[in-house]
Amino acid sequence: MKILYFAWLRERLNRGEEHVSPPAEVATVSDLIDWLAARDEAFAHAVSKRSLIRAAVDARLVPHDAPIAGAGVVALFPPMTGG
Repeated sequence: MKILYFAWLRERLNRGEEHVSPPAEVATVSDLIDWLAARDEAFAHAVSKRSLIRAAVDARLVPHDAPIAGAGVVALFPPMTGG
């Protein structure tokens, strides 16, 4: 699965995307964030305030408890503003 990072999350991680193969027990966006944080200290620090992280699974905005089974792309980003 491809993980995309946007805005200050991208800047803090110094990467815009990565390809990962999470284990089967990683079933939700929240599980994915936990798994990514456990394997990458910079990611853990960047997402320490989980309430600031939004997610989209295959281009659909989703809550953190949304399933990721079969997802091709998960995007993680800070809250959006309009204007």
